[in-house]
Amino acid sequence: MATKRTSSAASRSRSNSSAKKSGKPGITKDQLMRWHRDMLLMRRFEEKAGQLYGMGLIAGFCHLYIGQEAVVVGVQAALEEGDQVITGYRDHAHMLATGMDPKGVMAELTGRIDGYSRGKGGSMHMFSREKQFFGGHGIVGAQVAIGAGLAFADRYKGNKRVCATYFGDGAANQGQVYESFNMAKLWSLPVVFIIENNRYAMGTVVQRASSEIHLYKRGASFGIPGEEVDGMDVAAVHDAARRAVAHARSGDGPFILEMKTYRYRGHSMSDPASYRSREEVNQVRKNRDPIDLARKLILDAGYADDEGLKQIDKDIKAIISEAADFARNSPEPDASELYTDVLIEG
Repeated sequence: MATKRTSSAASRSRSNSSAKKSGKPGITKDQLMRWHRDMLLMRRFEEKAGQLYGMGLIAGFCHLYIGQEAVVVGVQAALEEGDQVITGYRDHAHMLATGMDPKGVMAELTGRIDGYSRGKGGSMHMFSREKQFFGGHGIVGAQVAIGAGLAFADRYKGNKRVCATYFGDGAANQGQVYESFNMAKLWSLPVVFIIENNRYAMGTVVQRASSEIHLYKRGASFGIPGEEVDGMDVAAVHDAARRAVAHARSGDGPFILEMKTYRYRGHSMSDPASYRSREEVNQVRKNRDPIDLARKLILDAGYADDEGLKQIDKDIKAIISEAADFARNSPEPDASELYTDVLIEG
């Protein structure tokens, strides 16, 4: 049965010694500092990707994740080594979350031979078997069925692995999503379906496209439990993800998490986002930015000061600058690469 949860309020309502200090019970200094750093790495990476796109160094489509960082950071922190991740085309942050090298990701964005897909996948299609990252998929909703398939393999092997399968509010209306829900429940597959509800499917607000706007309820008719989560609060995301992953890993089958989040940029770099007001975006940036919220927790708890956080930002900017330089200096793939990675002989 689907259960609504206002995670931030629930977290604030509990009190213990650590809550009085940081406002987040059960969250350690190391966790919070790491989550803040990871979100900042993703933010700076995406900002640089936007710059390179504007310079013509990234071709085709490019979908930035700015504003949604808490979702993937909180979920990844709940996974174990060997668990799989699969997502759609807004995928750069998911790659970084799994530990993929920013240099290799940036090289792939710019179509260079040192990229994760040897420059042939670009922004939307790159993979890393080593990091258990199975894409980046350009077809809306296609990754949901593949994610269920990965989970089927896990159940077949009995390896206690879980597949985190991400998709957006727009993809939530695709037919293959419900076919995947049905099979996942029938076979008790160890999959967590994560709906990144950033309010706008391309340019259409959720209320105009979905008769049931509470997307965590979408699995109710299949008997899949679901939960609504504040996707701008990394601690709330981690708390919900930890329970959902434990549910799937224990053999109880799939779980749906609806992450209420927000993207600051358009659907892609070519989208002027004229379907929403600048005031709306600025209000979210001012009051609900996931990095700022984590930063406040850190400062309030005394885990770091302004100078320490500025140094972290400086260090991350250096990493991203190095990644951009690496990508620019990497050669383009030779024409012969058109004929590689096409066929595997059995």
